[in-house]
Amino acid sequence: MKLTALIPARGGSKGVPRKNIHNLAGYPLLAYSIAACKRCAGIDRVVVSTDDEEIASVARRFGADVPFMRPSEFSQDDSTDLQVIEHFYSAEGAQDLALVRPTTPLRDPKIMGGFIENYFENRDSITGMRSAHKLPESPYKFFKIIDGTFAGFFDDFNGVKDYTNLPRQMFPKAYHPNGYIDIIKKETALEGSDFGFKILPAITEFVFEIDEPHHFELLEGHIRMGRNILLKELENGTY
Repeated sequence: MKLTALIPARGGSKGVPRKNIHNLAGYPLLAYSIAACKRCAGIDRVVVSTDDEEIASVARRFGADVPFMRPSEFSQDDSTDLQVIEHFYSAEGAQDLALVRPTTPLRDPKIMGGFIENYFENRDSITGMRSAHKLPESPYKFFKIIDGTFAGFFDDFNGVKDYTNLPRQMFPKAYHPNGYIDIIKKETALEGSDFGFKILPAITEFVFEIDEPHHFELLEGHIRMGRNILLKELENGTY
């Protein structure tokens, strides 16, 4: 079985203006996610959801479909993924979706395909799938600042109030969602939830995500050094 990939790419961005089409090693950021989806055996259609005509044009140039424009009320800073997904379902009749975020540009299409296979093998017993990588530290080691002083995020750990000084090996492993590939189960979305509460993990190696201008510089160096498979795909394409 195969999925439609939905790539959300609105025009507004506070951290990096026009982030989704910002240049990364010679190509728009969005193009990397489109290329990954088009090379993935588990994906048979790539749809970009955007409110921006320039982004729509870029998406089409690199081989994605833009069958509709996203309304501005679903393209604000506080707009949710669920609103984008529900808007897609209101316009399209597809079943489950691979949600592929352009801010995580470097993916291996074979790994994506493996996650999709695993999703379908477990579909009847789960409410969705999310990709994530392991954090080097548990959230029990993190601090917030209240009234100018450090405070832990939790009341205690197994009854210990001063838990931040415990050995890290005592804490459960923690994982950070990274946008490599998430899968939306249609029934879950139509019930009003992105992923529900029985979410299948898709664990990846550490993944670069782009949120700030300097992230482009860091990632470009990484791409150039490794001759990334998606960069090769873009260089060999005719766009």
